[in-house]
Amino acid sequence: MYDTIIIGAGMSGLAAGIRLAYYEQKVCILERHYTIGGLNSFYRLNGRDYDVGLHAVTNFTPKGAKKGPLARLLKQLRFSWEEFALVPQIGSAISFPGVSLKFDNNIELLASEVARDFPHERDNFRTLLGKLVDYDDLSPETFTLSAREVVGQIIHDPLLIEMLLCPLMWYGNAREHDMDWGQFCIMFRSVYLEGFARPFAGVRLILKNLVRKFRALGGELRLRSGVSRIKVEHGRAVGIVLDSGEELTAKRYLSSAGMVETLRLCDDVVEDVSPKAGRLSFTETVSVLDCQPQEIDFDRTIVFYNDSDKFHWQKPEDEFCDVRTGVICSPNNYAYDASDGLLPDGVIRITTLANFDRWANLDDDAYLQAKLRWYDRTVASAVRFMPDFRRHVIDYDMFTPRTIRRFTWHDNGAVYGAPEKQLDGTTHLANLFISGTDQGFVGIIGGIVSGISIANQHLLRD
Repeated sequence: MYDTIIIGAGMSGLAAGIRLAYYEQKVCILERHYTIGGLNSFYRLNGRDYDVGLHAVTNFTPKGAKKGPLARLLKQLRFSWEEFALVPQIGSAISFPGVSLKFDNNIELLASEVARDFPHERDNFRTLLGKLVDYDDLSPETFTLSAREVVGQIIHDPLLIEMLLCPLMWYGNAREHDMDWGQFCIMFRSVYLEGFARPFAGVRLILKNLVRKFRALGGELRLRSGVSRIKVEHGRAVGIVLDSGEELTAKRYLSSAGMVETLRLCDDVVEDVSPKAGRLSFTETVSVLDCQPQEIDFDRTIVFYNDSDKFHWQKPEDEFCDVRTGVICSPNNYAYDASDGLLPDGVIRITTLANFDRWANLDDDAYLQAKLRWYDRTVASAVRFMPDFRRHVIDYDMFTPRTIRRFTWHDNGAVYGAPEKQLDGTTHLANLFISGTDQGFVGIIGGIVSGISIANQHLLRD
């Protein structure tokens, strides 16, 4: 018998495993996939490594900082700053028709951009910043308030509201059209007040260090070990049945598979939980160039674009993708040290909203044709907001909601899980808990912090 069994070897599962192993718990992490990382994973194609989920590590704070999620997780997991090797962004932008706001890891740049393009909102923007300082991220009383309504009471220009919401929804919002006020506050801090960074070696460096530490502490990691059901008796989980038929038992269980997906595994849940699943999924094109992006005058780390004054955040119902809005990212455009050199390839990544059902229902030949067609449409849309790089492309790939489903097992390929978050990580079973996106934190740092917090709150207490 284990002390704790963890379902999913993503960031939150690995972090929880490390935290528990420090206290000499016998821990087993089960991963359905052949590799670790969940959405934040990587694969190799034509001799090149492709990151699946990593645009940026949010919540960046400089070395030596004592406050913030990054400093907290380094302390809790006993990592040194150097083991994450984070390099800050050069600078990013929010681009709407006729207006572009630059921002970086210093909020004063965004404040000055707002003052320039929306001078009547300069003081209101400062008021909004003040409102965020003391907000409790996980306060259940205010978490689910409408972000549009709360922000609209402070900022009055509709275009500025849409521009501020755009990056925050793209990087961490499972709810269509609007955003929970609590999620807005979490994402505002992580994107605007703390900012972006990236390891030179990409997400694999973080994953390698997490797994190495977990195993060094005696943790057991089992790949290709999907869970088929959770056995329940008298309001408690009493065992895990693997796809292979093998049964495992533990005192406590933690799932990072998502609330809907976890409930469906439980013996005692008979109702259909599918309607509670998230609907927002993505495609992403990855274009490999014969030059560095800065050589074609693209010097932004990330560009969040939208081609109208209204930001439409919803599942596209009538098309495979919605290319009216998207995210352009270049992993080359970080402030790497000269000793690191340059990344081996210039890369441009473009993300769009996608319809899972349309992608999932294609046969293999039609799927490949759709990827070719929507790669072209996605790039054509994005080059309205950046230099046209198409003649420099020497290789490319595209992942779709089917890819996301395969790596995460989330219903609908939902990148950020279900709209309804379980902030305390509890379920209807006394010894089964959840972590990750459906607990309320997203991204690499958020996922790690989620795993740590659930371990501390529930799994280290007898």
